[in-house]
Amino acid sequence: MIALQTLFHAIAQAKDEETLRSHISAEMSEYFSATRCGLFFFAQISLVDKALQIALSPQHNPVARYLLERHAPVHEALVVEPKTWKLICPRADHWHVMAGPIVSNGELVGVIGLTRQQGMPAFNSQNLTDLSALCLHISTWVAMAQLQQPLLQTDRLTPREMQIASLVAQGQTNAEISAELWITENSVKQALKRMFRKLEVSSRAHMVAKLSTVSK
Repeated sequence: MIALQTLFHAIAQAKDEETLRSHISAEMSEYFSATRCGLFFFAQISLVDKALQIALSPQHNPVARYLLERHAPVHEALVVEPKTWKLICPRADHWHVMAGPIVSNGELVGVIGLTRQQGMPAFNSQNLTDLSALCLHISTWVAMAQLQQPLLQTDRLTPREMQIASLVAQGQTNAEISAELWITENSVKQALKRMFRKLEVSSRAHMVAKLSTVSK
């Protein structure tokens, strides 16, 4: 049985997000006796993956809604009746679900999700406590990884504004950015207005061009 301290050490030693997603996800599956374990960073979820977007949608999934509102670990039994959960997620390998938040700069930037199949015991309060500790370590890893990276283009934009700028550069609309970053479309619009003022530009194209020039 893997010890919790071993997982803490593995998180601290991870060199990139891929290591977290692959090796550590496998070890967390073993620790929690889970059928599946996934670590998702919202900025990395492809808009093409509609099924995953729906699964993580706060409008569709009460577990995701709890995470978004409280930034705290949760399992399905805390937020919905068993019969209702089976209607929301009828898959036998998702009979029980537990999820924890990855937080950066006060915002939910990712999720750790674990499942158990039909016939396995439900997740309990000790599981939630242990997941909370792991989420703290992963959130700290994310913060340290951001500090170690050089500023992408300009120190005038916040990390969240740089995320939005990067998605604008990829040609995404305000609605698509809203869905990917789990913020309202109005929040995207207001952020773009602030970014335009900071960079002294008047259009999305001008902003992207200016940031590209600064980065060279």
